[in-house]
Amino acid sequence: MNTLVIVLIAAVCLLGAYVLYGRWLANKWGVDTQAKTPAVLHEDGRDFVPADGWTVFSHQFSSIAGAGPVTGAIQAAAFGWLPVLLWVLIGGIFFGAVTDFGALYASVKNDGKSMGMLIEKYIGKTGRKLFLLFCWLFCGIVIAAFADMVAGTFNAYGADGALTDAAATNGAAGMVSIMFMVFAVVFGLLQKKLHLTGWKESTVSILFIVFSFAIGANLPLILGKAMWSYITFVYIFFAAVLPMWMLKQPRDHMTTFMFVAMIAGAVVGLLVAHPKMNLPVYTGFDNASLGTMFPILFVTVACGAVSGFHSLVSSGTSSKTVSNEKDMLKVGYGAMVLESLLAVLALCVAGAAAAADGTPAAGTPFQIFSRGVAGFFEMFGVPAYAATVFMTMCVSALALTSLDAVARIGRMSFQELFSVDDMEHAPAWRKLCCNLYFSTFVTLAFGFVLTKIGYANIWPLFGSANQLLSALVLSTLCVFLKVTGRSNKMLMPPLVIMLCVTFTALVQRLLAMVSAIRTAASVTIPAGETTWTAVFFANGLQLILAVMLIVLGLNIVLHSVSAYKKAQDKTGAAKTSEQTATAHSRA
Repeated sequence: MNTLVIVLIAAVCLLGAYVLYGRWLANKWGVDTQAKTPAVLHEDGRDFVPADGWTVFSHQFSSIAGAGPVTGAIQAAAFGWLPVLLWVLIGGIFFGAVTDFGALYASVKNDGKSMGMLIEKYIGKTGRKLFLLFCWLFCGIVIAAFADMVAGTFNAYGADGALTDAAATNGAAGMVSIMFMVFAVVFGLLQKKLHLTGWKESTVSILFIVFSFAIGANLPLILGKAMWSYITFVYIFFAAVLPMWMLKQPRDHMTTFMFVAMIAGAVVGLLVAHPKMNLPVYTGFDNASLGTMFPILFVTVACGAVSGFHSLVSSGTSSKTVSNEKDMLKVGYGAMVLESLLAVLALCVAGAAAAADGTPAAGTPFQIFSRGVAGFFEMFGVPAYAATVFMTMCVSALALTSLDAVARIGRMSFQELFSVDDMEHAPAWRKLCCNLYFSTFVTLAFGFVLTKIGYANIWPLFGSANQLLSALVLSTLCVFLKVTGRSNKMLMPPLVIMLCVTFTALVQRLLAMVSAIRTAASVTIPAGETTWTAVFFANGLQLILAVMLIVLGLNIVLHSVSAYKKAQDKTGAAKTSEQTATAHSRA
């Protein structure tokens, strides 16, 4: 099939879903355009910062459009392009966008509370602590996976210590990223002083993008993976502690323009070249490298279909910047369907890059995607070096924008885990754990340790944990909607399906780790490993995390079910009382 046809079908489905289903949800739950949002009521210049709808949309989209939609869609194409396309469309419309919108809606309606605090309010304090611990562990996994990915993208050296052929382009993209960080702070300060809006804001943003690329292309920074890893962690430390307006929001605004250019390049390239989809339609239920299509397909294609991480962004940062409730549909539902379109584009680019016999292109999913879109830019006369630098920066920015968001969310989760109502008289150790800088340091240190597992090893665990998080968020939203008298029927099918998918995937992962450790123990020198420390990081640490995620997930589900039954009993009792009163009045 022609890739252009696939993209057009996807675009029509996603746009139609936004206009019809998204608006139906907004009407069903209720949106009050006159209500004062948490950003307005609690403005503090750090976390609660009112912003216009498109600025919040930029933050939401750039934060959620990380590595997932590209990596997941291309990896899962091993099962065939049709299962991936169907899951992206069905999942994005009825699972992912509903979850993101629901999380944002619930948070805005509850004073900008994060998901953990919402769980305390509607499920209980124990459920809150369990969720926050789960959330913090998950944030560590995300930090590890994406930081390792970014450092590997900018790395200029091969395994033998020699410069690679891509050293110049990787170094240039790395320098562009650093200039993005610098100009983001400058942009934020200008925005704070001059209150730029509309075309003025966009013009300044685009100018800083051009300056960043001009400097980076001419002054590439040639460094190894370890040094880029240190730089990445220094950046996300500041992103986690600085006020939103100073670094995070302006960088997201700049990054969104770059993402739009990347998506436009991919769309126009497919429109002009309209290459054939060379990947097979369907390869079978079992895959030698990935496993069985259920549940692997549904946890591999994470962010492009449904993602628990998105709900953390919706309730952790975006809900604190929405200045009018009318923007919630655009930010919550709209950003997700756009990300689903990105996943479809990644699938089509990979399909065009595959050989005529269906053999996938060589390289990582990011490399396949960046080479493909760079080729489209070259069709329009863009020099090969400039196109490669731009796309290398784009794919790294996909991970960086998620990194700075998840670092902030992880920090906040750690603080909330140890916070109590009366912090003034709390013990010193509890105050230390709630300290802005200490909580950030501990969170990033945990993520840094997990980077030793390596991106390839930790990604399957990330996918399972991410999707389980979405199921836990859905269960919380079900309770919230039930307690507040709103309809929650649209959440039940996604909830049941995601619980089945994620627990199955985590159990499979657990068994795989046990098998790997058992195999390592049966030989003197484990295959592919040199020390037992390496074995622990590759398998043992993942095993511990998988067990913890399963136990925490089960506990949260049980607490959610209990809270839901209590809410149901109260509703039933209220209805019975109302009916009795009506009968007496008639008598």
